[in-house]
Amino acid sequence: MAHHGLTSDDPTFKSRKRTTGEILRRVWAYLLPYKGLALATVGCAVLSLLCALTYPKLTEYIIDDIIVGEKLADDDANNDNIKKKGSPTKLGWAVGAMALAFLLRDLFNSLRIRINNHFEQNVIYDMRRDVFAKLQRLPVSYFDKRASGDLMTRVVEDINNVERVLIDGTEQGTVAILCIGGISGILFYTNPTLAAVALSPLPFLAAGALWYTLTAHRRYRKQREASSAMNALLMDDLQGIRQIKAYGRQDHEDVRFATRAEGLRQGNLGIMRAWANYNPAMSFFAALGTVLVLWFGGKAVMAGNMTPGQLVGFLFYLMLFYEPMARLHGLNQMLQSARAAGERVFDILDHEAERDESRTAELPQPVRGEVIYEDVFFAYESDRPVLKDISLHARPGQMIALVGPTGAGKSTLVSLMPAFYDYTAGTLTIDGQSVAETSLTSLRQHIAIVSQEPFLFNGTIRENIQYGKLDADDAAIEAAARAANCHDFICALEDGYESRVGERGVKLSVGEKQRVSIARALLADAPILILDEATASVDTATERLIQEALERLMQGRTSFVIAHRLSTIRKADQIIVLREGAIVERGTHEELLEKEGLYAKLARIQNTTFIEEGFEKLP
Repeated sequence: MAHHGLTSDDPTFKSRKRTTGEILRRVWAYLLPYKGLALATVGCAVLSLLCALTYPKLTEYIIDDIIVGEKLADDDANNDNIKKKGSPTKLGWAVGAMALAFLLRDLFNSLRIRINNHFEQNVIYDMRRDVFAKLQRLPVSYFDKRASGDLMTRVVEDINNVERVLIDGTEQGTVAILCIGGISGILFYTNPTLAAVALSPLPFLAAGALWYTLTAHRRYRKQREASSAMNALLMDDLQGIRQIKAYGRQDHEDVRFATRAEGLRQGNLGIMRAWANYNPAMSFFAALGTVLVLWFGGKAVMAGNMTPGQLVGFLFYLMLFYEPMARLHGLNQMLQSARAAGERVFDILDHEAERDESRTAELPQPVRGEVIYEDVFFAYESDRPVLKDISLHARPGQMIALVGPTGAGKSTLVSLMPAFYDYTAGTLTIDGQSVAETSLTSLRQHIAIVSQEPFLFNGTIRENIQYGKLDADDAAIEAAARAANCHDFICALEDGYESRVGERGVKLSVGEKQRVSIARALLADAPILILDEATASVDTATERLIQEALERLMQGRTSFVIAHRLSTIRKADQIIVLREGAIVERGTHEELLEKEGLYAKLARIQNTTFIEEGFEKLP
């Protein structure tokens, strides 16, 4: 479960600040592979716009040339019936042309939406794949410092926000700018004086947009961090629901979640308050342009310097001008949101990966499993060393037992082998090749790990065992299951190997999960085994089944066992006793007893079953 003090102000949720230009440049790279779709989207939008632009001109024609013009002609001809008969025909053609223009406008708009949806989903897919692929290649230390819920928010919500400015911003922004430029030309061509009057509020619109742009990023950044903080707690509590219920902490978690949700509420309200001031103000200044046109244009019509149709057509063009202006204000809001989200997405993409595989070598084949630590040091933080001057030599096929009190460095020591962490000094070699210079793929496919708390994916038992070797057939999977002593209980399930285990294997008992994880390791058939012996939470019968499975698993493999039971330790070729990150004793069980040191005192404590218990009892 998460730490109780973790909030959106925690550095976990922070990201490096980036400029809007940098975000747009990075995002633009995802558009380039789909230039055809981008051009088709913009093209359809432009065609739709051109069809819409015929509406004001047709309206002007209908008013001046058909409605008013025909009436004047009729008056001059003393109500000639022949003239009057032509009026409905002209009106019908004009109205039909207008209906066709609207139909084409909406057809092109429908096509734009369809193309844009493909474009949008392709880009989201690419970006999400890139972010997920990068996450898979980041060092374990990266995940030690970050909440899973925060990372999920970045992969799901933040990518959607970044994508919106890429797709909607590119298409709508391009069309809006073309529309504003084109209609500005039409307005000044139609009536330069009235156009100048119509556009007089533009300085106020520009000032408002500048204010919003300069102040919005801070609000959106706070909102994205609050969203991550809430999602992180939500995921933590869903995974720890049994602990919450066991300790009766539902009310406590309600308060914690309410605090996070309140942070998100305040973040959203901060954005909404600013938008509630900004958007109506921009709408007012846009409407002010229309009011001024009606004032000056109305006087021009009354003075006979302008026809009613020209004034109405001009007003319609003005509406078409201010519509993309309003759209640009909305895009500005979207851009600030995307900037805050983009910082969090690109934090992942820019983080240094575990290792440059192009500069590494494969392990020499076949891998024998000789592991040598020479003067190895390691620290999670530079001022807090965890391992100090570790030297040990594991020959192929040997079993190395690591014992010591909690926090002695046992798990850290074995985590250096698959390069989950990079040692800070010394050398670590497998079959004479430095782990630091070895391909991670080559390294890890030759090391199998069975942890004390086995992790099962939310799938079938077959899928979880097959994870050890993806191309394994049914016979190999069943053989591994039999060797791990789990075939019988699997067959007793209603769906057998196709039974679903639930999230983290919740539908299976601890012992069943452990045996499935052993079967997975057996199927991988790696020459080196890391085993965090896990029989502390099971009954005697299950413990026996697991021990038998573990013995089969360790046969012929170099095994590093974080030992919890003295019965396991006695069988080890070497016992390494760790305390405070240093090796204090080493040897076989008999050799260490003869030394009368720390291990001998431990082994002689009466009724001690678990090695950690013994260390805790020692002074």
